[in-house]
Amino acid sequence: MSGDPNWTFVKTATKARRNKSVKKDDICNSCRPHDSVRTFISENTETAGEHSLTPELKLRLFTPNCRFWRERPELWPFDDPYWAIYWPGGQALSRFLLDNPEVCQDKKVLDVGSGCGASAIVAKLCGAAHVVANDIDPVAAIATHMNCELNGVEPPICVTNNMIGSEPERFDLILLGDMFYDEALATSLHGWLDRCIKTHGTRVLVGDPGRAQFEGHDIRRLLHQQAQFELPESVREENYGLTFSCVWSYSPEL
Repeated sequence: MSGDPNWTFVKTATKARRNKSVKKDDICNSCRPHDSVRTFISENTETAGEHSLTPELKLRLFTPNCRFWRERPELWPFDDPYWAIYWPGGQALSRFLLDNPEVCQDKKVLDVGSGCGASAIVAKLCGAAHVVANDIDPVAAIATHMNCELNGVEPPICVTNNMIGSEPERFDLILLGDMFYDEALATSLHGWLDRCIKTHGTRVLVGDPGRAQFEGHDIRRLLHQQAQFELPESVREENYGLTFSCVWSYSPEL
């Protein structure tokens, strides 16, 4: 798969998420009319998800039939489209919640780095009382609204300000899927999550397929595995052969 020319654009995004963060373009996405962005997303993604850990969810994602699966990355008009890929950590989190709906039922839930919005959507489906999807890319917020429509749920509140490091708000549950792909980000998350737990007793669930930055960070020793899922073959191919994705609970030493 690695030599397939149709894989160029998606592999660039996957490699960035696995190895380190990349510098974003200086495009002001929030200045673009929502209707035109929705049209662009519709024309350049497909409804997919049936080959994921949550086949019951429908999501607008990049597939081999999409132009930007094979197009040069610099032609993409927005920030890096992390929202257009259903990352394995988010898949594990969403599967875990669907299998254990009581985890978020009647809870106030925050999905950090929400991307396509899958975990936020699942929280809504499982009966969460209040859901906030936080992603710094405004296009991800629009994609999340579109994915909510596909799944017949009211959209969550979408916040595009970076909430990591902010004054902790009261949430019963914080979800983090695939957020430990960069050491500096992981360190920022470590301190902020500690404050959220100390201030409000928030429960934190982390989804990750075992990336090196995750396994090698100090936060790893404070995580306790809740579930492990074998990734479908297509998801393995898209993520450099990673075979499993796990859900962890975070229990800091406060």
